[in-house]
Amino acid sequence: MNRQEILQWLREADEARLEYLWQQADGIRRERVGDEVHLRALIELSNYCRRDCFYCGIRASRCIERYRMSEDEVMDCARLAQRLRFGTVVLQSGEDMGLTSDLVTRLVRRIKVETGLAVTLSLGERDVEELAEWRKAGADRYLLKHETSDGGLFRRIRPGCDLADRLGLLRRARELGYEVGSGVMVGIPGQSYESLADDVSIFRELDLDMIGIGPFVAHPETPLGHDRSRFMLPEGEQVPATDLMTTKVVALARLVCPDANIPATTALATVNVARGREIGLERGANVWMPDLTPLRWRRLYDIYPGKSAGLAAPVEEERRRLIAVLAAMGRMPATGAGGRQRRRPANAG
Repeated sequence: MNRQEILQWLREADEARLEYLWQQADGIRRERVGDEVHLRALIELSNYCRRDCFYCGIRASRCIERYRMSEDEVMDCARLAQRLRFGTVVLQSGEDMGLTSDLVTRLVRRIKVETGLAVTLSLGERDVEELAEWRKAGADRYLLKHETSDGGLFRRIRPGCDLADRLGLLRRARELGYEVGSGVMVGIPGQSYESLADDVSIFRELDLDMIGIGPFVAHPETPLGHDRSRFMLPEGEQVPATDLMTTKVVALARLVCPDANIPATTALATVNVARGREIGLERGANVWMPDLTPLRWRRLYDIYPGKSAGLAAPVEEERRRLIAVLAAMGRMPATGAGGRQRRRPANAG
């Protein structure tokens, strides 16, 4: 699929044509990664962040209650994930330099030794030497969303950050032996259809193992939450931050990266509370990330409004509901780490 075809699909409004896209993406998903849905336990271990992104509720300049989970708290969550038969834990935080390299190394080693679970790290831009140490300790994956491949737009929404640095770190992580993940937001103020088509194209160029795609949702107490109008493009040029547009990108990501692991994201469930994640799974996604962060901390990881809505039930109850949802869809929870299964070329020996 070339860039022009991607662009045409992004602008497609005909329901019958879109139904064809959903069927194509779901068929490729079934053929390449199967009907299993990988369950990855999310642990949000800190809401400290040194960055001041214009949309994020834990941006550095906000005066909010901050937390950093203890090593024992993180391990309690990891053991819960093991008991619930999740294959992976995802350690996620703001870009918190208080999470020292040694602390992360200890956590990775303990999780690997004491639970045997796969470990995904999503800790922002860190030194290559730190990534190398964590990989040596046993970390399996590194997730670093680039949000947009448009350098100008990236700088406007993430002041003080550089897109080339972020993409460069992704490439270094792959060289270190990580499975690498990235992804984008759909409907960023100032995001054009052409820009979004480039985003889909770069998924293939980066050969991503994991692709996270969610609608743009700004925290109300941020610059883009207060006033996004000055950033918006004229009608017909601005990409909308809807579940429909987001799942178009999910479906196209499945078509251009057929073997990748693609989550039905929390943000998608935020803009479509009733069926957001289910729609994502119907249109190409194959990963669900239940949040195992203790409730007293989860409410403080307030990156956008509604993120924790409906997540106050006990984790065991939430897992039962999740399994029932998957069963109704003809899907099943996966077992094991759920790494990307790269296909060998047909002419390989």
